[in-house]
Amino acid sequence: MNSNFSRNPVLLVHGMRDTKLIFSTMSARLTELGWCVYSLNLTPSDGSLGLELLAQQVADYVCATFAPEQPIDIVGFSMGGIVSRYYIQRLGGMNRVQRFIAISSPHNGTWAAYTNGGKGCVQMRPGSAFLKDLNRDAALLEKLNFTSIWTDWDFIILPAASSQMSAAKEVKLSVFTHAMMVRHSSSLKSVAEALSEPLKVHD
Repeated sequence: MNSNFSRNPVLLVHGMRDTKLIFSTMSARLTELGWCVYSLNLTPSDGSLGLELLAQQVADYVCATFAPEQPIDIVGFSMGGIVSRYYIQRLGGMNRVQRFIAISSPHNGTWAAYTNGGKGCVQMRPGSAFLKDLNRDAALLEKLNFTSIWTDWDFIILPAASSQMSAAKEVKLSVFTHAMMVRHSSSLKSVAEALSEPLKVHD
């Protein structure tokens, strides 16, 4: 790991039916490695609220927590990856997020979203107007250090390859089940490596 880099504060954004407690293992590990780690509870996180409104909660938290000139890195898990993308692509996050890591996020939708009729779930269905709009200019994310971490053994993101994005550096792990993606040692290692990458240099 490159020790000659400046560590940004890291904001962890959880997924559906989760709270920030799901990141307890990851938060402890990243703190141990020297990062200042933050997280918030999206409310409600049951899929009933539109993802754009959850993204506004992220935007409000960032404004209230960090100085305007402070760059940050974001790790979004599952639905939290899509919420984070909306913040970055639509609510000004592009101007301050330098590294963005999505873990098992349904960038192209998941069939599991059909089990719930809430607005947020409808937005995460394959082919939804929300995802089509977000993916229309997903190339914007190439300006960031954007990493997508996923596993074939994911039974929430269906198909698992929905986590693939051309704008992202792809890290595919052999981790069994969706929830373990924020706890497994290989996931934690991959997140730390992505957060340690030198920033892209733009003309």
